[in-house]
Amino acid sequence: MEDNHNLSIEQCKKVTASAIASVDAFSDKQIILSYAGGRIVISGSGMKIVNFSKTSGSFSATGTITGARYIQKGGSLRQKLFK
Repeated sequence: MEDNHNLSIEQCKKVTASAIASVDAFSDKQIILSYAGGRIVISGSGMKIVNFSKTSGSFSATGTITGARYIQKGGSLRQKLFK
């Protein structure tokens, strides 16, 4: 798996990412991914995972993407208490 992480959102309809270690959770409204630096929370509606390869770290999903939020490893005390 590559060390450089990239995240791309195309016209709020498709999200692609590289260097993804795992898909931790998913629904049609939220996808949670893990990468070397922490986690990524992708929000939207009607989301579907199109591709995920644990070997290469590539990930893609489609739907209406409304946001992407990064959560660094370690996080705040609040994040540790309310996992």
